[in-house]
Amino acid sequence: MDSYVESAPVPALAGVVRTVWIQRTGDTAYLQRHLPTGGVEIHFPIGGAPQLLGPLTGAQLEVIPAKTTIVGVRFHPGTAPPLPAMLDELVGQRLGLLELWRSSAERLVEAMASARTPERALAILQEHLVLEFRSTSRDPLVNEAVLGLMPWQPVNIDSLANHLALSSSQLRRRVLQSVGMTPKVLQRTLRFQGFLALAQAGAVASGRRGADGMAGLAVDVGYADQAHLSRECLRLTGLTPREFLGVNADRCSCDHDHSGSYQPFLATRSRQLLPV
Repeated sequence: MDSYVESAPVPALAGVVRTVWIQRTGDTAYLQRHLPTGGVEIHFPIGGAPQLLGPLTGAQLEVIPAKTTIVGVRFHPGTAPPLPAMLDELVGQRLGLLELWRSSAERLVEAMASARTPERALAILQEHLVLEFRSTSRDPLVNEAVLGLMPWQPVNIDSLANHLALSSSQLRRRVLQSVGMTPKVLQRTLRFQGFLALAQAGAVASGRRGADGMAGLAVDVGYADQAHLSRECLRLTGLTPREFLGVNADRCSCDHDHSGSYQPFLATRSRQLLPV
């Protein structure tokens, strides 16, 4: 049976990793729809070749073979393991970790292949990432910018740049290099992620502007109305909101558990910068 379960990363990675997961396919191949999240991901099939998926600006489809177990890591926007290029050069690309990390990746593949359970394999991968990030520096202003672009209180990009003591062009350049997309595109991506997080968590709309249900959740994350949400959902996922949520709810028909992803995302509501 197909299964997909997300969980929180180890505490040492909480500042750079949004969620980790284990995915198993059943007796038939599974069509996976990868979505823009603002961050990069590591996909590590047990016994296979690990890959890093660069930032996405639209849905990317992948057929995962039957009887495959994959452990994965989804990074926060603006954070990534050591890479040979800026993220704006890696949008939508898949990079082999064996080529990126060479001998350390070979040892990692061997260690994970010999792990007795997927849970242990995921723990080994996280232990490796903890060591990688000891020597990786991050742009603190980009981290602040990402927090400011979260959807809980929509902000003007120029106002955000001013709040961070940057020009709009400086903010654009630094976010583009560190995240892989412009601040505006990242803001749109995070807005949809915010809607998705609320929907998966079973949140109740605040009732602003008299809207409830799906339309209310859309308004709560900054969409003008449900039609605006529908256009963005189609652009980012290739599906309408109802088509998408029908197979991507908190506990969908394939036994997918997305709580490890939406819980940390929703936690940013109390920490977002509020530039004026």
